[in-house]
Amino acid sequence: MIKEYPLLPLFEQFIRDSRKGRRLKPNGQRIKDQTIDNYDYVLKLLTEFSNATSFVLRIKVIAKLNKRELTAEKKYWNKFYSLFSSFLYKEKGCFDNYVGSVIKVIRTFFAYLNKDKLIMTGDFYKSFHKKEEEIEIITFLPEQLQFLINNKSFEESLSASLRYIKSITVIGCTVALRFSDLFNIRVRDIKLANGHYYLAVRSIKTDSATRVKLPVYATGILLQLAKGKKASVRIFRPVSMNSFNTNLRLLTEKAGWVQETGKRRTRNGQYNEIYKGDKKVEYRFCDLVSSHIMRRTAITTMLMLGMPENLVRKISGHTQNSKAFYRYVNFVQSYLDQEIDKVHSRLIEFTASTG
Repeated sequence: MIKEYPLLPLFEQFIRDSRKGRRLKPNGQRIKDQTIDNYDYVLKLLTEFSNATSFVLRIKVIAKLNKRELTAEKKYWNKFYSLFSSFLYKEKGCFDNYVGSVIKVIRTFFAYLNKDKLIMTGDFYKSFHKKEEEIEIITFLPEQLQFLINNKSFEESLSASLRYIKSITVIGCTVALRFSDLFNIRVRDIKLANGHYYLAVRSIKTDSATRVKLPVYATGILLQLAKGKKASVRIFRPVSMNSFNTNLRLLTEKAGWVQETGKRRTRNGQYNEIYKGDKKVEYRFCDLVSSHIMRRTAITTMLMLGMPENLVRKISGHTQNSKAFYRYVNFVQSYLDQEIDKVHSRLIEFTASTG
């Protein structure tokens, strides 16, 4: 008799084993809470999909299947992938990167069934393609970062809450930490050595240690915020990511960075122009900024100003062959190309006027 299991209870077991440490990373470390939260979202999507389409989600053990049954099983999973992807695109309005992240979790779940639970499902799941899209990198240019650091009249025009957001943004754009690591900085992480201040932290996501020398302006901000606090206390008081992003957009709007930039995303490999509201209003620069801009700005600024790539990676925590890191490198190259084009254009104008 062919063994068959309902899929959703197995997925719940996959989440429980991950949360309780019974399932670990290949290096033996526990799965991060944020990753497990993503598993919960995928379970919710699978449940919604099954209810909306009446598609029965089940797992069959393939050990005793004959050729005809294996072919039928392959068709079943091809149909699942097609219908589920369509559900994510059409019903949930997802874009390629999110669909790809969901499919990646499902592939991980099947690997868990085969390896950890010894439920031999076959490798049909390997044909579930993990789609990706290249989202345009939004960063502050060096002159914009200098404005946030040095323009005192602008700072004085801000409310106390926006001045606080600006302080966080300046530090984030300097030290290249992830959002979670930035808000985990404690007073004791500010180190004084040989007359210079350093920030020494350990990443929550990767558990890698980083030690960054602080410039004078960043030292001043951090020491002011740390004043009177115990060594174990966090420098920045908690701010939700949604609240931070809302205030950061307001901050950049007040700075006058309101140029229209547009917004494009891909669904199933096709580019779509995204607009604000029903009137198809173009997105402005200030509308698109988010917490990610801090780490991206720090990395691109270091690269733009000539720091070698291997040293930037050491600070940012990217591996040598990181695709994400080389997106920054390519972005910086395009920026340099634009600046060179300006120089060439001026040279041609100068030659024409003097010839």
